[in-house]
Amino acid sequence: MKQIINTSAAPAAIGPYSQAIRVGKLVYTSGQIPIDPATGAFVEGGIRQQTRQALANVKAILEEAGLSMSNVIKTTVFMADMNDFSAMNEVYAGFFAEPYPARSAVAVKTLPKGALVEIEVVAHE
Repeated sequence: MKQIINTSAAPAAIGPYSQAIRVGKLVYTSGQIPIDPATGAFVEGGIRQQTRQALANVKAILEEAGLSMSNVIKTTVFMADMNDFSAMNEVYAGFFAEPYPARSAVAVKTLPKGALVEIEVVAHE
């Protein structure tokens, strides 16, 4: 049976999807873009600030599920420009500790609302 995870500490869904779904011992988050849930607006700045906010949103959703970033087993990072990879990676590294989750990072043509980065995760209890 699936359980919907929802928190006001992360941006509300901007379409017909849930912030996260728990199925058994796994939690799947929807992709998080750099929207500040307090203002409903994008954070100011470039890829570093946007990565930090996207991951803060992921963290808030996981906390609502009773988990932490240490429970993450897989991440997918979508980027508008792969030239931003190094800067994204510097911020990303601050949110995880060894053993690091598996990760895919892909460049895409565009992201919702013109975001520079979107991040989704799978976490295990």
